[in-house]
Amino acid sequence: MDARTGEILHSTNADARLHPASLTKMMTLYIAFQAVEHGEISMDTVVRVSRNAAAEPPSKLGLVEGQRIKLRYLVRAAAVKSANDAATAIGEAIEGSEAAFARRMNRTAQALGMTRTTFKNANGLTEAGHLSTARDMTTLGRHLLYDFPDYYNLFSRKTADAGVKQVNNTNTRLLNAYRGADGIKTGYTRAAGFNLVASAERGNERIIATVFGGRSTASRNAKVAELLDLGFRRAPSNAPTNKPSAPNYASVSAGDMAGKTLRVSGVVRTSLRPQARPVTATAPVMVAMKDVIDEAVAQVTQQAVLEDAIEPEAEAPAPVETAAAAPTAVVASLVPEMRPEDLIEDDGLADQEVVTRISTSSGRHWGINIGRYASEGRAERVLLQTAISEMSTLEGSLRTVVRKPTGFDANFMGLSREAADLACRRLQARNQSCFMIGPS
Repeated sequence: MDARTGEILHSTNADARLHPASLTKMMTLYIAFQAVEHGEISMDTVVRVSRNAAAEPPSKLGLVEGQRIKLRYLVRAAAVKSANDAATAIGEAIEGSEAAFARRMNRTAQALGMTRTTFKNANGLTEAGHLSTARDMTTLGRHLLYDFPDYYNLFSRKTADAGVKQVNNTNTRLLNAYRGADGIKTGYTRAAGFNLVASAERGNERIIATVFGGRSTASRNAKVAELLDLGFRRAPSNAPTNKPSAPNYASVSAGDMAGKTLRVSGVVRTSLRPQARPVTATAPVMVAMKDVIDEAVAQVTQQAVLEDAIEPEAEAPAPVETAAAAPTAVVASLVPEMRPEDLIEDDGLADQEVVTRISTSSGRHWGINIGRYASEGRAERVLLQTAISEMSTLEGSLRTVVRKPTGFDANFMGLSREAADLACRRLQARNQSCFMIGPS
């Protein structure tokens, strides 16, 4: 992408939904910068580390439960070292829980135009449904560059002080090797492969390139360098800079107040409860019943209900009390009588046991196996290639490699039975090995 104009200069499978891994932290940091800018939190806010954050697997800063650390150090650790515990702590500090923060991430993604991205956590660790695309992550990288230029330099730091220790940049190789490179974010998990969103500036030109699913750090960096070179060759020298529009903060945060405590100054001196509607002696009384009105109600005259259920207006200031004063005679009349025993037919089913099975066909408990391979790397490559070629049926599934005594099984899990069956039939039609894996 030409960062100045947002024009796509080259793309392949740009809209394939894949695991973003730690590219996710770009959104976590975007929201952190946004929250600081709008006064929700400050870089000097001291964050208490939760058990959940401290328990995140590497890469991590090494935070412990109960530890207190300034937000600025968590931001540096997430941006430079790609620390999972720091990213989770940031999300919890801003929204109270990682789940609430993930919802905000998704609202922000929609506001930025990232239409094929769904976040489930703040750090990018593999989770079913946590997916994005190369196009969406490139869009996010461009917004980081232009929406928060004062913070963008974080991504080019080779080292940073993260409070408890110095941390090194996970993208040092590309930053050192490619002229003009100044960010942005790496990512790796077994399910995702080696991912990278990179930006480089030469003269008046700036290019952003994104790669998903690299086989290694070296091959990923080589592909990114190739794409950046291609971008600089194709981009016009003097294109005008057309910065992207920042999302409307009010619309992004409209649902963020749910569950938060609001401190209101002043005392409410006037009740906002509406006055009860005046009731005259001849006004009809409507008794609301849900789905059931017994025949006995029809036998009670309106006048009787009025006399028993409604006291004179001057003595009945609250409708709630009126409802509580309903006569027991009327209530009792609403209880249906037991059906006479002589009308109950014996159909022979009384002594039979009814057994109910819970269907597993519609739940996402199924999977498919697409072969057994000699190496884990080969299995991961086949999974990635298959995910790209069969996006329509495998979208939202989880790529897993299972070690067996005779090799490595390549599986897609988290499918419904129907989706698994359809995926296998489509793959078998292309002469690719495939069989279904049941919930057990």
